[in-house]
Amino acid sequence: MRFQLKAIGPDGRVESLLTQAPDRESAVQRLEERGYTVLSARASAWRADERFPVTLFSQELGVLLGAGLPLVEAIETLAEKERREAFRVLLGRLAAVLREGRPLSTALEQFPQDFGALYVATVRASERTGDLAPALARYVAYAVQIEALRKKVVNASIYPLLLLGVGGLVSLFLLLYVVPRFGRIYAERGTDLPLFSRLLLTWGQAADQHGLLILAGLAASAFLGWSVFRKSREKIGAALWRLPALGERMKIYQLARFYRTTGMLLRGGMPLVAALEAGAELLHPVLRTRLAAASRAVSEGRSLSQSMDAHGLATPVALRMLAVGEKSGGMGEMFERIAGFHDEELARWVDWFTRLFEPLLMAAIGLVIGAVVILMYMPIFELAGNLQ
Repeated sequence: MRFQLKAIGPDGRVESLLTQAPDRESAVQRLEERGYTVLSARASAWRADERFPVTLFSQELGVLLGAGLPLVEAIETLAEKERREAFRVLLGRLAAVLREGRPLSTALEQFPQDFGALYVATVRASERTGDLAPALARYVAYAVQIEALRKKVVNASIYPLLLLGVGGLVSLFLLLYVVPRFGRIYAERGTDLPLFSRLLLTWGQAADQHGLLILAGLAASAFLGWSVFRKSREKIGAALWRLPALGERMKIYQLARFYRTTGMLLRGGMPLVAALEAGAELLHPVLRTRLAAASRAVSEGRSLSQSMDAHGLATPVALRMLAVGEKSGGMGEMFERIAGFHDEELARWVDWFTRLFEPLLMAAIGLVIGAVVILMYMPIFELAGNLQ
């Protein structure tokens, strides 16, 4: 839980602090152990959907550092301009830790829900080389590129999901409202109906008599399906990974993010093996196991390109570019070029798949709705034929 505390610091100043702890007593005890006198403590009203804007923070902090402001003063400036209380308290806490003489990476580690391990690793690497502002700029560029790729995938899925939603609503309207009314008409006239029309109208009569029960059953089925999906998400993901075409694209998507992350960390001055381990959190568990084996091989003296290829972590293009990077010594830049190549490849594949899938989906929805309509009107067509 998050707790917002007011306390008198070791220097005698009253500070407003934000900390995480299992309960209120633990939060108070942590501050008292550091020399604070706690005046009040209450649970923070930070909503779960209100995340700290790490990318914006990095961009603004980089600008202030580039203008010549000291780190503590730059963070205090960001805290003064922040309007949201929870974020202002968080920035004030970071500044307080820095005033104690601790590095920024140590301060960031106290808020793991806001600053991920990758961000902390980026800052820690820059502290070794003394180039925090350029490192923040690289992280901002990395975050923008990752977000751009994610938005391409999300935008490509919006229209198919919209089609499925509209098609499902139209089908439910026909089956639960229109078909029952046709069933009443044909039941009153006693018309001899074809087999499929009788089956459809039998459904209509059942929906007319037990409409609320059917709706409740559909809602319960949807809720049960969503619960099963959430519990079996890893199994479903593993099954998708085994599909020939889709599994390969999912692998390339994760490898592209991994390449870009590793390249950013290498350019920030982090050692190769440490950069590989830091980027492992972005990979599927299967790929993470392979990466651990590849990292051990690199530690034993094997070349990176051979190790990545031997454990299935390098595409043919990545293998050749890594070999070139080993010869030139620019591994960080080469990793980022590999990521850019695969990002473009994925964007083209998503565009192609969307262009193919959308017409097929529209045709399938049209066939379902058309079949329902034809089965409803088939007795009318036969009656008109008999009259002629």
